[in-house]
Amino acid sequence: MRTKQWVVALVLVAVGVGLGWTMARRTPAPDVGATAPASSERKVLYWYDPMVPTQKFDKPGKSPFMDMELEPRYADEGGADAPGLSVSPQAIQSLGLRTATVERRSIAGHVEAVGTVQLNDREVSIVQSRSNGFVEKVYARAPGDVVAAGAPLVDLLLPEWVAAQREFLAVRALGDAALTAAARQRLTLLGMTEALIAQVEISGQPQARHTITAPGGGLIAELMVRQGMTVTPGMSLARINGLGSLWVEVAVPEAQAGALHIGQAVELRLAAFPSETFRARVISVLAETSRETRTLRVRLELPNPAQRLKAGMSVQASLRGPSQDLLVLPSEAVIRTGKRALVYVVDAPGKFRPVEVGLGREIDDLLVVLAGLEAGQQVVASAQFLIDSEASLRGLLPVPPAVPGSGARP
Repeated sequence: MRTKQWVVALVLVAVGVGLGWTMARRTPAPDVGATAPASSERKVLYWYDPMVPTQKFDKPGKSPFMDMELEPRYADEGGADAPGLSVSPQAIQSLGLRTATVERRSIAGHVEAVGTVQLNDREVSIVQSRSNGFVEKVYARAPGDVVAAGAPLVDLLLPEWVAAQREFLAVRALGDAALTAAARQRLTLLGMTEALIAQVEISGQPQARHTITAPGGGLIAELMVRQGMTVTPGMSLARINGLGSLWVEVAVPEAQAGALHIGQAVELRLAAFPSETFRARVISVLAETSRETRTLRVRLELPNPAQRLKAGMSVQASLRGPSQDLLVLPSEAVIRTGKRALVYVVDAPGKFRPVEVGLGREIDDLLVVLAGLEAGQQVVASAQFLIDSEASLRGLLPVPPAVPGSGARP
């Protein structure tokens, strides 16, 4: 009985093994590709040299610039073909990155400059001799003195005038009105004043001495006459500068010269009068720019009725013009490379894009934007140099500014 049981068990095992083998042959093998996810390869955009990231290559190999292998730039990494540079929130926080808004503001034309007070060269009087003669007396005058109009300067002995006066008196004694008028006219042409001629007529005696007076009040800039010297016709004896008004010459940077115009009102502050503000106007913008300081000389006219202001004083000038509607951004947001100016525009949180901008003049801590940006855009105001370094390594190129009138957009 036991032998029969073992035989039946072996037969059942054999039948099971056979059935399993038969079913395995009839069942198709599972499709590994259908059940396992397909392995995807990263797409390579181009190869590049990290030291020269802007140069692209179509295939791998040795760099022509450095002794190193070219590295691939993948499509999912960003680069020159990507719209911008992504920075994680953690990196933004660690960098202390700040942003600023590009704004359109109404800004008054305002130029600050320094200058000095000078004598007004349009109020100059030259005292000259009208005839040959000798200096008998020089009054107590010296260069730098301030004299009033009509103040005596020098006494001259003029022999030629004596002969002409004697002739006039002789003709006058004849009673011929026409000849007397002609002789009197000759005295005037010789340079005699009406007061001197009247004195000769009243006294009936020639006047050999003549006192030359200041034709107008002001500063004696030059005094070229001394007692005992001989004078000749046309010889300059003194130069007098009027003090009723003064000039102020200020140096304006050439970048701000476009805001200047003749007649522009100017406010002046002087260290000698800290609590007062003086008003002047632009009378001339000189035609030559200083090669050393790159500044333009602007001449102002300043009234000086009380003669409190002195030549040589330093002034702080504030030139104001009409308001202009300008697009501005903070100066700290701009990266200057020498050839161009860049800013990093915030396209989205953590997404930055370099943009080349055209800039105008600087007003305090703001720069006027001429091209490349629009009002309301956000730009990076700090840590932009670190972002720029990363963008350079990735070959992210800035967008050039639109040319005015071309219709192109930055």
